[in-house]
Amino acid sequence: MIVQERLRWALADGWTVARRDLIHWANQPMTVVFGIVFPIVITLAFGYLFGGAVRVPEGADYFAFLMPGMYGMTMLFGLSATMIAVTTDASKGVTDRFRSMPMAPSAVLIGRAIADLLNSVLVLAGLLACGLAVGWRPATLPGALGAVALLLFLRFSLLWAGIYLGLRARDPGAVVAVQTLEFPIGFLSNAFVAPDTMPGWLGTLSEWNPLSSTVAAARELFGNPGWGGDSWVAQHAILMAVVWPVVITVVFFVLSVRLYQHLDR
Repeated sequence: MIVQERLRWALADGWTVARRDLIHWANQPMTVVFGIVFPIVITLAFGYLFGGAVRVPEGADYFAFLMPGMYGMTMLFGLSATMIAVTTDASKGVTDRFRSMPMAPSAVLIGRAIADLLNSVLVLAGLLACGLAVGWRPATLPGALGAVALLLFLRFSLLWAGIYLGLRARDPGAVVAVQTLEFPIGFLSNAFVAPDTMPGWLGTLSEWNPLSSTVAAARELFGNPGWGGDSWVAQHAILMAVVWPVVITVVFFVLSVRLYQHLDR
């Protein structure tokens, strides 16, 4: 009963913190609008400017191949957005004020995760609409729902990585380094290039990139063309698209809560 009561209060406090972030976005809608528009612009740039120069699986429509990769990349790029929000709150003293209140240590972090996940749903919905507008189509509705769930699960796990990094850095300037790393991590995957075209060791890293598993699983569930692959991780993409986010979530949730409890001690 005590554990259930603590969990109930943690979730209730978390939702209160999430509402605070949602109200901020309602008062500053351009932040949300930019977050939706930016990945759409990048997708259109890739599709119409660079599409003819990129090798895709034989006979595949480029946008059918491109869109699952862009969905995955957008989930990855949300990591720095979460980190920015956490470091901004820390630098303004908001985090310290929260810590002085009688609430569960995990509540502030859970609230941030809820708010950012809801924002990611809007961003992904906008990108899905863009995909439909340029001719991309999923094969089945159940498969599409499964792919969207895996994409958001990856985003949820990366939320906790962003929260941890934001608490660790506590400096908005450190976000630049993370944003810089997002691109090589994203491109070191199967989102745009087949891992078998890379040097052996680099191709192996690409196949074991959590983003690669989610993108490969999304392509399979959407019924879109992909690279395939003979390695174990490539053959079990849907399984790994679940395992990777579970591992990332557990590790960074524990680290984030512990770090939050010991800030400035």
